[in-house]
Amino acid sequence: MSALSGAIDPEWIALALASSGKASIRKRKLPAEQVVWLVIALSLYRHQSMPEVVAHLDLVLPDEVNPDIAKSALTQARQRLGQAPLAQLFAMSATCWDERHQAGRGWRGLARYAVDGSTLRVADSVENRAHFGVQAYASGAVASYPQLRLLTLTALATHLVRDAVFGIYGKNEMLYAKSLLDQVPDQSLTVFDKGFFSASLLLQLQSTGKQRHWLLPAKGNSAWQRLDQNATDYRVRMKVSPQAREAEPDLPTFWEARAIETVNRHGQKRILLTSLTDKKAYPAQEIVQQYEERWRIETSYRELKQELLGSELTLRSGTPQTVYQEVWGALLAYNLVRLEMAEVASEAEVKPTELSFTTALHYIRHEWGWMAIEAPAKLPAHLIRLRQRLGDLILPKTRGRSCPRVVKKLPAKYPVRTLKVPK
Repeated sequence: MSALSGAIDPEWIALALASSGKASIRKRKLPAEQVVWLVIALSLYRHQSMPEVVAHLDLVLPDEVNPDIAKSALTQARQRLGQAPLAQLFAMSATCWDERHQAGRGWRGLARYAVDGSTLRVADSVENRAHFGVQAYASGAVASYPQLRLLTLTALATHLVRDAVFGIYGKNEMLYAKSLLDQVPDQSLTVFDKGFFSASLLLQLQSTGKQRHWLLPAKGNSAWQRLDQNATDYRVRMKVSPQAREAEPDLPTFWEARAIETVNRHGQKRILLTSLTDKKAYPAQEIVQQYEERWRIETSYRELKQELLGSELTLRSGTPQTVYQEVWGALLAYNLVRLEMAEVASEAEVKPTELSFTTALHYIRHEWGWMAIEAPAKLPAHLIRLRQRLGDLILPKTRGRSCPRVVKKLPAKYPVRTLKVPK
């Protein structure tokens, strides 16, 4: 795993293990440091079992007496490790990697982020169902599998995940989003979907820190008072709901924002609301372009769930503790791929989002597998070859949705037999 340790500082792992009290004291064939890599690799090699991943990447320390390791020992090693070291390792690495690749990729002095949410299905065990809960339908039926809710704070320039929060399915997304606000850096613009339209959330973001701005589309039933007569770019005053002020008495009675009317590529009218009230410093058309990039963040969940996790519908872990551990490992693996893409993009002088995540993931899986068994002297050549290949995988410039979103009819699983009723 020498190639991987070049991206993740071994001192970060040691610090995460020590601060969480999970560092290995006794000598083991699979110490805690190696288990951290195992959890990350389980997401990179989703269709392989734990013993296969351990053997493929040569994670077990040599033992002349008993060279084999039982599958139960791998499970016990994951249980001993827990989720805390992975969570701390993600926090340290995500902030460092994001700050490394923000330079020169901002917009008018602002780093750009997006907050979006999704769900992941977890194994149907008694513990998971009790902890995470299940989706309930209007008919009274419940889903067959428990689910967890996941929200991420993702950099628009690189698609690196700067922070993430996840947990029980029944918790409101707005509450999860508020826990992400502390990680939003100063001098930034955060783009939300219209489902996050909340005075409590948005005012908390812009009133703390320095120059922390927001942007999102207005809801169809949004009500406000226009403060100037400009046709398409004007200031508005909105009333904070009594329910919100009752829950948070510190909220003001009214709050103001800038409204920008625009038309999308399908001819549909849309009104964007933002805290960027300075029209000269932040032109309306450029603000619209920043929102147009937000939908690309939705592809990061597709990359995580379909490409990285191999379209497996259900996470492999059977207990809440190992589910949390697995998700942190998947987020670390996703960021490792995105980090390498950002490094390649810097060398090729293109945008990181112009590289193919899918092909990059395939190359990285292949090269890391070889690196695990190659001599250390050959690792630099593998890294150079990897980056040369990724540099050739620039996506076409003409990308974008050419048709509106539609829901396809699900194919019938079985043919329908028509019964003839005798007369």
